[in-house]
Amino acid sequence: MTRTTLTALVLAVLLAGCRSDADTALAPAQPITDGDSCHVCGMLIAELPGPKGQVYLNRDETVRKFCSTADMFAFLLQPENANRLSHAWVHDVAVTPWSQPADKAFILASDAWYVAGHTQRGAMGHTLASFKERHHADAFRETHGGEVLAFSDIDLELLTELARADAGMQHNGGMPGHGEHDSAMHGHAAHGSMHNSH
Repeated sequence: MTRTTLTALVLAVLLAGCRSDADTALAPAQPITDGDSCHVCGMLIAELPGPKGQVYLNRDETVRKFCSTADMFAFLLQPENANRLSHAWVHDVAVTPWSQPADKAFILASDAWYVAGHTQRGAMGHTLASFKERHHADAFRETHGGEVLAFSDIDLELLTELARADAGMQHNGGMPGHGEHDSAMHGHAAHGSMHNSH
């Protein structure tokens, strides 16, 4: 074997290895079973309405499941987790029932659009409605209120404002209204409107 042939063979092996690493499939979303509990609040996930979340952290094959997208973001946005995300999954509620989202409807959380401040009730109160397509998120907002946001728009300040609005609604009899959640979104409306695409 000549030196040129040997070099070419070594390069081919190295390139194959690089392609293999780059093409490694993401760990898939797992089915939600009757015994699954939320990693944040401990509630049984399958019994609660609204989109759910699942998270994989770097160098960790364990999936963490959440009863709502709000709880998922509350976990991801903690300082000890913020830079450890491998990938996450959420339900696309445009293609599955809100009351009991199906396992086949999971999409990558980083690619999804979210509606915050709407009037639909999810697990333990308000949650972020998640959609694969922007136009589905816009249609949901037209019906249920709120603001459309990208993955990167969501922060702990927003989650705190939404939780405060939820507490206010419960204090006033638990009747959702556009005013409560829309006021919670005031600080994020301009920021979210700038994200027309990924």
